[in-house]
Amino acid sequence: MTSTLARFTPGRLAALATLLTVLLAASILAAISWGAAPFPLTQTFSHLWAGLTGGTIAADEMTDYTVVVDIRTPRVLLAGLVGAGLSALGIAAQAMVRNPLADPFILGISSGASVGASAVVSWGLFASLGVYALSTAAFAGALLASVVVYALSRTPSGVAPVRLILTGVVLSFGFQALMSAIVFFASRGDAARSVMFWMLGSLGGASWQQLPLAAVVTIGCVLYLRMRARDLDIASMGDGSAASLGVDPQALRRRLFLVTVIGTSTLVSVAGTIGFVGLVIPHLTRIAFGPAHRAATVIAPLLGAIFMVWVDLISRVATPPRELPLGVVTALFGVPVFIVLLRRRGYVFGGSR
Repeated sequence: MTSTLARFTPGRLAALATLLTVLLAASILAAISWGAAPFPLTQTFSHLWAGLTGGTIAADEMTDYTVVVDIRTPRVLLAGLVGAGLSALGIAAQAMVRNPLADPFILGISSGASVGASAVVSWGLFASLGVYALSTAAFAGALLASVVVYALSRTPSGVAPVRLILTGVVLSFGFQALMSAIVFFASRGDAARSVMFWMLGSLGGASWQQLPLAAVVTIGCVLYLRMRARDLDIASMGDGSAASLGVDPQALRRRLFLVTVIGTSTLVSVAGTIGFVGLVIPHLTRIAFGPAHRAATVIAPLLGAIFMVWVDLISRVATPPRELPLGVVTALFGVPVFIVLLRRRGYVFGGSR
């Protein structure tokens, strides 16, 4: 029987990518229209068109225009970018450590970011940066955690995948303990609630100013992984096989580490920690379309973007006027889906028999 990998031609990949792009565009338009105060699709499209072209808006529609263009649109677009980025980085993390349970947060990035976030909430760190204080501190904490993990996991012969995983897991507990201590001794009574909501993921503070950096980093990570798809396929065979086929596994691992750190730190700084996206979406992609990274690096980001757009919509409308943390929604979907995947007959990491 011809394998999925062999049957997945460039033409089919392009057709599927086009279909998913159309679904993503439709999802974005629907998510902008729906919410606590829903708008007709025609009105939403009219406001978006006016925002793009600089058209005039009637005085009695200014409030609706502001909600659509300045509040919902940047939030929905950021949700798509975060979903695409985490899905792509999940592929990078799993390829880097050759472990199906890896996700972008395995390097202690989310725990390091939580330390920075808790320092802002509890101590007012970087208060001079205003609304950017939390993002800046989270990004700095994530980078610092990644540097520490890399330094401790490095050996004279390079970075071993198992050592990298264990170091990341152990230091994650350490950073979580530090975060808990900061919140415990905080003078603000609501510090724990604020930090916990951020750790579970939120796009409530999304703005147009956050989009350019998130877009550049996400697109850059996806393009890099796409260009390295062949190397990722070869590296999955093991270090010995990769070296014999002309791929330096240690050099590739270092580059993947850098991509994962920069991408995840950026996304965590704007959206908090959103679990299961970078774990489940790559697995779903491999099951449906085979283990080849040539397809996975295109399809997974699009599926992740669509998924996160709908997750954000659900978080906004499920329990009005409050919002559910994004991590709660992704866990409600991700846990049962992943259990089904694990119990699926013939499923193995990298695809199905």
